[in-house]
Amino acid sequence: MDMAGRKSPGVLVLHILSLLCATSLCLPTPKILDYDVDGGRDLDIFDINEEAGLNLVEGDIVLDKRQTRNSIIGDEYRWPTMIPYYMEDDLEINAKGVILKAFEQYRLKSCIDFKPWSGEANYISIFKGSGCFSSVGNRHVGKQRLSIGTNCDRIATIEHEFLHALGFWHEQSRADRDDYVKIMWDRISEGKEHNFNTYDDTTSSSLGVPYDYGSMMHYSKNAFRNGTEPTIVTKIPAFSDVIGQRMEFSDSDLLKLHRLYNCTQGSTFLDSCDFERENICGMVQGQGDKADWVRVAKAAGGPDTDYSNLGKCTGSGYFMHFSTGTANTGDTALLESRLLYPIRGYQCLQFFYYNSAGASDTLKIYVREYDKANPNGKLRFIKTIDGSPQELWQLHHVSLDAKTKFRVVFEGTKVGSGSSAGGLSLDDINLSETTCPEFIWRVKNFSHVMDNTPANTAIYSPPFTSKEGYTFQMKLYPNGTEGYPGELSAYANLVAREGDTGQKWPCPWKQMTMMLMDQNPHIQKRMSNQRSVTTDPNMKASGSDQFFWDDPRKVGVEVTDVDGSKYFRGPGYGTAVYLTHLRAKSRDFIKGGDAIFLLTMEDVSHLTESQPLPPSQPPSHPPTTTPHLPTATTDMCNHVECENGGICVVDEGEPTCRCMVGEDYWYYGDRCQYVGTLWDKTVLALASSLSVLGVMVVITIVSVCCVRMRYKKRSKSHSMIMENMHANGKP
Repeated sequence: MDMAGRKSPGVLVLHILSLLCATSLCLPTPKILDYDVDGGRDLDIFDINEEAGLNLVEGDIVLDKRQTRNSIIGDEYRWPTMIPYYMEDDLEINAKGVILKAFEQYRLKSCIDFKPWSGEANYISIFKGSGCFSSVGNRHVGKQRLSIGTNCDRIATIEHEFLHALGFWHEQSRADRDDYVKIMWDRISEGKEHNFNTYDDTTSSSLGVPYDYGSMMHYSKNAFRNGTEPTIVTKIPAFSDVIGQRMEFSDSDLLKLHRLYNCTQGSTFLDSCDFERENICGMVQGQGDKADWVRVAKAAGGPDTDYSNLGKCTGSGYFMHFSTGTANTGDTALLESRLLYPIRGYQCLQFFYYNSAGASDTLKIYVREYDKANPNGKLRFIKTIDGSPQELWQLHHVSLDAKTKFRVVFEGTKVGSGSSAGGLSLDDINLSETTCPEFIWRVKNFSHVMDNTPANTAIYSPPFTSKEGYTFQMKLYPNGTEGYPGELSAYANLVAREGDTGQKWPCPWKQMTMMLMDQNPHIQKRMSNQRSVTTDPNMKASGSDQFFWDDPRKVGVEVTDVDGSKYFRGPGYGTAVYLTHLRAKSRDFIKGGDAIFLLTMEDVSHLTESQPLPPSQPPSHPPTTTPHLPTATTDMCNHVECENGGICVVDEGEPTCRCMVGEDYWYYGDRCQYVGTLWDKTVLALASSLSVLGVMVVITIVSVCCVRMRYKKRSKSHSMIMENMHANGKP
């Protein structure tokens, strides 16, 4: 096997068989069937809203009758970079957890940050409406509502709706849209044509950024179609299946966000280095060491290429290498990052590591921390990177907890006395003030696995045990479940072994996240694909009295692992439409032939509690003993019927109809029972103008008459005076 993990065809077949062995072949019939959170359908935001009966502007935008499309133009529509939010009790617990993950992506990739509402005049109130929708920009209405309803709990969907709230319209409504895509008007569902309007650059700015087929704000090619043919045809055919991605921010999405909010750096981003520049990102050789890390494109004994480019680009492709083959026993080499200034007090260090050194040679991670007592810095040991030498670039995560100015230090040491041609190599280093993923599952030769695994056949990650003592694994169908060829299907399963103790069953409020990592060298440019699911201890299996998330020894089946050990696997919970093969083969999801899945299990039980209100605010929610269920807040709307497509929301404790607004019409009234149109306004304006004109004419006529009468009186009086003068002047 070479450094990229490639194998001969015969070995590849054996590799696939080993993945399938003891997992999905000849397994006992499960006691409880897997649950698909999407119902087997890959619904976009606009599909969800249409099924909910919502007729919103551009599918997911709420307008009021005062609003025009200049939200992105005026400074008054921008939020502060620290945005207050309030999560309503009616939100699903899984949605709350994913919302917090979306906030972390905003912090990592932009200067936008979020804080719990503490009494600010304007804030975003996130609730579970009947779909996914938002207003555009800061409307200065105090409590501005944003809906994350059923099936809206994907991270990209949440990021999309918050981009609306931050002031962005859809990409295909730009003034220059028709230069890049063709709208097939005859394929659009009747009455939905207005969703494809464009708006000139006097009312909606593109901020000088080129048209972006890859924007998460772009419609998919099938948006609002009336049949099976696409409604949007890209003028560059290669982008036909690119538009409408719901994975992550594109580079252009972030560029526009940075320009609108004058961002210079991500709030939690610290550093990234792929060593392509000779200045090695400001890193320095440590003092007192006896050897150096050297920037190279190839090293004796391996690796033959870097990991950033894998040798694809001539004249580039560098990494840092400490040659243990030429070092003496006991020699160390220190590579130190530039000075870094933490804010949060916790960090995640991520890097790729190639070990071709001797079996006893080591790589250790330190931080050098600076304070008044240690102005020159003091080294503190963090972790030794374990693992025997492999012909493979391996991904590693190290959690740090630096609270003062610091540097990250990589210490390579030649320990063994024997000679070796290799050494220790580093590439694609990223550091951010975020939490590290807990587990890594690397699937080698993934393209071959996708193309050659039979449909409805699963492979499984190793079982991973969380900090709380619960064990889970990811179940992946490389060629989809039955009826979903060309898809990746992904499910999370709880696992238990005989003798396991200390867990509470049914498993309460653990959120499992399955992320297919985009292996771009720079963490801020990654568009990873992820889905999260949460264990609800009250959930019953379909058609059964058994709890879905109960002890796998009770509701699961016994399976045999590849090493011969036995354990129990519970039912799977996930989606048949995790990602299409087409998207999985794009970007850097597969690199060097391999795919990397980052898996976590987090306790989210704290999200079952109501978010505290500011001290001066009256309670907006009655107490509830089951906060994961819809509360009386949503029940208030059960007896309110909004007409003409209006949406009932609870505002300041009272149910209120939010009326639909179109391009040339709007509904109003306490139940949206009245309709107003531009024609009505025109007629009213014309009538008003004519009335004013009529009054002015009457006033003018009266004024003229009065002046004439006054003039006649003055003339008559003057004549009488003249006559008297003549009379008095007679001899």
